[in-house]
Amino acid sequence: MTSKGWRRVLSSVAAAVFAASAIVMLAQPAQALTPPKANGEETVTATVKFSGSRDYGMKRIIPQGLGGGGGSESQKAVFELADGATLANVIIGKPGADGVHCLGTCTLRNVWWEDVGEDAATFKGTSASQTMTIDGGGALSASDKVFQHNGPGTMIIRNFAAQGIGKLYRACGDCSNNPQNRHVRVENVRIEMSAKNVVSINVNYGDTARLSKVTLVGDSGKKVSICDKYNGVKKGDGSSKKVGTGADGKNCIYSASDVIYK
Repeated sequence: MTSKGWRRVLSSVAAAVFAASAIVMLAQPAQALTPPKANGEETVTATVKFSGSRDYGMKRIIPQGLGGGGGSESQKAVFELADGATLANVIIGKPGADGVHCLGTCTLRNVWWEDVGEDAATFKGTSASQTMTIDGGGALSASDKVFQHNGPGTMIIRNFAAQGIGKLYRACGDCSNNPQNRHVRVENVRIEMSAKNVVSINVNYGDTARLSKVTLVGDSGKKVSICDKYNGVKKGDGSSKKVGTGADGKNCIYSASDVIYK
């Protein structure tokens, strides 16, 4: 299908789903080349911190003074979600700063990043039972990571699309709170080139990655690594070191049929 065809299909689907409910639930990952049309804009000059649920109705949020975008470190978050919070139906515009910070269990539903800054979203918190769920949405132009996992717990990434990224997910390799046990599930995700890696985990901490229905578009040479394995370190003790890649049934859990090339 041509890019114009994709736009027509996605526009029709998005309009029908949004009309049916204020919360958009995407059954299939949207095509990352065409984020939804913004329903108005709002500029924010400080991190938006909240608990509970917040639905922006597909408004574009423009960060100002929170960071210059790109992959530079120490940028400020656009949104900070308290434990148990949900952020829905919002487009984070350029510059993306440090995206979304989750301080515990949280849900990001149909959140779009037009130009990822430091990271699209970072999972913090301290509980081993906490879960961060990204359901629907998409991200463009992440020079390094889309999702960063610093705290313990489980991150679920499903029905998501990305284009022009370094890696989709990274379990922190050198955080000050290491060692931590981190888990990720990637389900029904579409990644359009360019990209280098889908997920990276720390096997010496017992991390696991479970992947299913991962579609890679434009990687005919199969150069994108699916699951990279590292030995993580505590901050100040050097750098994490890559020790392997690929499915092993223990830490990187997926089969060849779980990865689709188009």
